[in-house]
Amino acid sequence: MDSCDRNSTSRITGKDIKQAIMFSASLNKLTLNQDEATEYTNLILEELQTGQGVLQMNVMSKGLSRDLQPTCGPIPVPMKCSRQRHILTATVVFFQAHWRRIFVVFLWLMACAALFTWKFMQYRQRLAFEVMGYCLSTAKGAAETLKLNMAIVLLPVCRNTVTWLRRSRVINSVIPFNDNINFHKLVAAGIVIGVILHGGIHLACDFPRITRTDKAFFGRTIAADFGYHQPSYLEIVVSTEGTTGIAMVVLMFVAFLLASSPSRRNPGMLPPLVRQLAGFNAFWYSHHVFIAVYVLLIVHSMFLFLAKDVAEKTTWMYVAIPVVIYIGERMFRMVRSMVFDVKILNATVYPGMVLALKVTKPPGFRYQSGMYVFVQCPEVSKFEWHPFSLTSAPDDDHLSIHIRSLGDWSYQMYDVFQQMLLSSNSSMPKIFFDGPYGAASQDHSKYEIILLIGLGIGATPFISVLKDIANGLDKGHGNLNYHSDRLKKAYFYWVTREQGSFEWFRDIMKEVSVLDSKQGVIEMYNYLTSVYQEGDKRSMLISAIQALHFARHGIDIISKTPVHTHFSRPNWPRVLHGLARRHIGERIGVFYCGPDDLGRQLEKLCHKVNTKTFTRFVFHKEHF
Repeated sequence: MDSCDRNSTSRITGKDIKQAIMFSASLNKLTLNQDEATEYTNLILEELQTGQGVLQMNVMSKGLSRDLQPTCGPIPVPMKCSRQRHILTATVVFFQAHWRRIFVVFLWLMACAALFTWKFMQYRQRLAFEVMGYCLSTAKGAAETLKLNMAIVLLPVCRNTVTWLRRSRVINSVIPFNDNINFHKLVAAGIVIGVILHGGIHLACDFPRITRTDKAFFGRTIAADFGYHQPSYLEIVVSTEGTTGIAMVVLMFVAFLLASSPSRRNPGMLPPLVRQLAGFNAFWYSHHVFIAVYVLLIVHSMFLFLAKDVAEKTTWMYVAIPVVIYIGERMFRMVRSMVFDVKILNATVYPGMVLALKVTKPPGFRYQSGMYVFVQCPEVSKFEWHPFSLTSAPDDDHLSIHIRSLGDWSYQMYDVFQQMLLSSNSSMPKIFFDGPYGAASQDHSKYEIILLIGLGIGATPFISVLKDIANGLDKGHGNLNYHSDRLKKAYFYWVTREQGSFEWFRDIMKEVSVLDSKQGVIEMYNYLTSVYQEGDKRSMLISAIQALHFARHGIDIISKTPVHTHFSRPNWPRVLHGLARRHIGERIGVFYCGPDDLGRQLEKLCHKVNTKTFTRFVFHKEHF
């Protein structure tokens, strides 16, 4: 208020207050029109007329923050223990959180090691070993692991199979299906290592030894495998085995390079020449060269120099079942997408280049909250399918998705619908839905207490979860899609950069607030990072107006919902410790959707809190 007293007369006018409000809003990157500024100015003037306005607003602000942030209480004092006991506790907690991942990775490593050893020892006993030595045994051992990895790399991306398997409680309790994409990447890394060992040793060691060995010695050992002709290095390279192997390496190198995170998600960070070839579209199309890779793999395995017996040409045995499953899935997806005829009921564009689509719900389309679908728009691309979380609840009579423009395909989708809306064209573009598919968020039904954390558009899977919970509460725990009778508490934290983001789910958050008003099961917290943190002088006036308006009308001035908006970023250690203090000894499911950096920090923080308290946090992250 002192800053409004420009003439040092100890008197300020409504115009001065209004200017201060507009300046403060601009400083914090908030959108505020003249009518809203006038309304908030009148609120302050009315409060100041009581004579204790500033004091009352400070009290209301502190009380409101305390009531809406029960999870941010004092951090509990960790149990005192010796260093050895702390290490033991940390180890137990880590194993409890990751034992399924450890189990699966251990089985995979043991299978690779067993196959490598078996083939290594097999070629250790052959005459060819006298010519090429351990180079041959190592290359052939790596080749056997390549066969296995080329087979199982397809299984994690057979999404229908994964979605079907995760319904089994027994299988789901052992296999971490939420990490299917991570396992796909791990196996891909195994393929890279296998290719380097197999191809590199052949080119650098085996082939030179074949060409340089004494002709008489060559005739006594491996001449029959080469038609009694000692080939030159070039002849080996340009043979069927050599050309198919090199072609596979080149195609896989391109696919791996374009699938890397910088190329797929941040092509703008790459050099200009490379940038033109990068992006999600490049990743999507290049990944489909695997069709040619598998054809070359079979051809390569049928023309081996040192394996004339058909029984030794076992590559097809490894890849046959996974390839059949994958081809069957693709055919099933194609047929299902045509059967699930969806019609667009409504299309809306929001700030931040977000497109919201509301479509008809096909007969027989059943799903759980937290699942996702693949979407295709022939007007944009006849081949590309992209995954998006459903933001509608299973009980809704429609399906809805929110698409943030972050890549070539999504930008084109936004432009197509924006032009359609601007031209008032009644004919909507045709789209196809394929799904639903299982995701980490659908596991929320396993917990009595859940913490949902979404950053920006990462809130989409949790909007469906919140609607589902609210619908179940409204029906008196009669919702069969969600075990609402088991749920005790749901906390939702949404962190976003721009005020306009709140428009994406404003109606849904209002609806959830109304449905949950009596039970109080759901607690929602909005955080806007563009505003200076609470207590900062640059945001203090906004905070005071926010508290005053919320106390009088029950509506937050920033999000325009009954959910109070906090400033800056959450203090995640305080949030988690506060939850641990409130739910001592209970098991809490933490679900996160957003950038990987914060995901890794939250996962580490959950493990850290688990070692210091009796509460157990189980972390889940969305992967697409």
